[in-house]
Amino acid sequence: MFKSKAAAAALIPLILAGCSQNGQLTDTGIIVTRSACPAVAIPASTGDVTLFNPESSRDANAIDVVASITNVRSTCDETGDNIVTNVSFEVQAQRRDTRGAREVVLPYFATVLQGGTNVVSKSVSRVGLRFADGAARATAAGAATGRVARAAVTLPEAIRRQVTRERKPGDADAAIDPFADPAVREAVRRASFEVLVGFQLTEAQLAYNATR
Repeated sequence: MFKSKAAAAALIPLILAGCSQNGQLTDTGIIVTRSACPAVAIPASTGDVTLFNPESSRDANAIDVVASITNVRSTCDETGDNIVTNVSFEVQAQRRDTRGAREVVLPYFATVLQGGTNVVSKSVSRVGLRFADGAARATAAGAATGRVARAAVTLPEAIRRQVTRERKPGDADAAIDPFADPAVREAVRRASFEVLVGFQLTEAQLAYNATR
């Protein structure tokens, strides 16, 4: 369920770069800075929800409300023992029948994911959308927080040295990618985290999103 663009990005080999510029080409490779802050993303098929009336129908004429998560933003605090990521977003919705004022409450989740597969924590909250009489659209704000222990995102010193060790042309292992070592790949995977937000969908809603 938790497939996302950020999941792939979190597993890209990353190197601690010190004061060098990110993306700088050197004699021994390209420098990439590894951030302790988790990536933030919406998992596939969870950024939209469609409500039907009647609920069991999947006919286009039965669509009641459509909502989507957008404008996802995040801030990251790395100053304490925990890396704290605060996420904010908007929920934009549209209804078919504009008669009367109406409130629609939608549940959403926030999950901290380690290594692309391991769920560290999950919380479920709700956002209320208030449609004015005669209005077809409504917008509401949502928020979530993810916490990751600093120790969990820190690479072991032996792995860090292996990844960042300077390799000069002519060395026996100069052309060997350190990430070819399964131990290095696993250490980087374990130290990679994401904060994922999306609608808390029923199985029927998730299946509809996946097949529409």
